[in-house]
Amino acid sequence: MQSETMEKVKVNEERCKGCYLCIASCRKGAIRLSGRTNKRGIVTVAVDQALCVQCGVCYTMCPDLVFEIL
Repeated sequence: MQSETMEKVKVNEERCKGCYLCIASCRKGAIRLSGRTNKRGIVTVAVDQALCVQCGVCYTMCPDLVFEIL
């Protein structure tokens, strides 16, 4: 069974170091804190797939290759 909103961007939470450049640069407000922490104790980010337009700004801004545009 498919979800109503298809995944547009995958997030590799273990790569996130908590700089949150992606949140600051997302023009659609599609990236937010996830409330989950990775193995390093960093609160990671999540993408609201319904708001995401796959512009690639998060991918470009992230120094740690957290995002994969699908």
